[in-house]
Amino acid sequence: MNKRLKNNRLRKLCWLLFVKVPLALVLLSVLVTLLYRWTPVFVTPLMVSRRIEYRGDKEFRTQKKWRSLDRISVECPRAVIASEDNLFFTHKGFDWDEIDKVLTDHREKGTKLRGASTISQQTAKNVFLLPSRTLARKALEAYFTFLIERLWGKRRILEVYLNVAEMGKGIYGIEAASQAYFQIPSSRMNRSQACLVAASLPNPLQRNPASPSAFVRRRARDVAALERKLSYPDWLQVK
Repeated sequence: MNKRLKNNRLRKLCWLLFVKVPLALVLLSVLVTLLYRWTPVFVTPLMVSRRIEYRGDKEFRTQKKWRSLDRISVECPRAVIASEDNLFFTHKGFDWDEIDKVLTDHREKGTKLRGASTISQQTAKNVFLLPSRTLARKALEAYFTFLIERLWGKRRILEVYLNVAEMGKGIYGIEAASQAYFQIPSSRMNRSQACLVAASLPNPLQRNPASPSAFVRRRARDVAALERKLSYPDWLQVK
């Protein structure tokens, strides 16, 4: 009798740990993702992490202000697409060709693994996860990328990315970046300014769009040239 009771308890525990808890977590993640389809993302794990990291810096402050996509200069999303993810409108969250190229170069040439993240992956990471390089975090990033691609769509992904991406020390989102670097609202940013911000995104803590290095200026010119060659949907056409 005792053995049967123990077996029943073990089965219930396994059912709880391996079925009920995972299903509850999946449901919760879907509900939160759906919520963010319509509501602004006011805080992210990275913002909290940076606040802790710079807790001893009295000059550090978080700068962010949410702006809907129709209140942001069209040059901004065009520039980040040209800089970060040329195939944004054709892939479903992952650029498999680029991932394969990175892995092939690493395997055959011994080159260091470099980033191959799409805007969708970066958005998923920024909104839901702490910055780390573990396999578990990459797996969760892939999961949330899958969710936002299907529950948000491209326009919303761009809108959230432009509002939460780290664009300087304590600076999150294009509105805060525009105010900090150019003293204008993001709705008034021109192509040159947008491309300078986009060129700084791979290393926003070291690159300053308002005082760009020769490398950042050159990269911004390359982004502007590429932008003119890419195709964009009607809602991202320059008027």
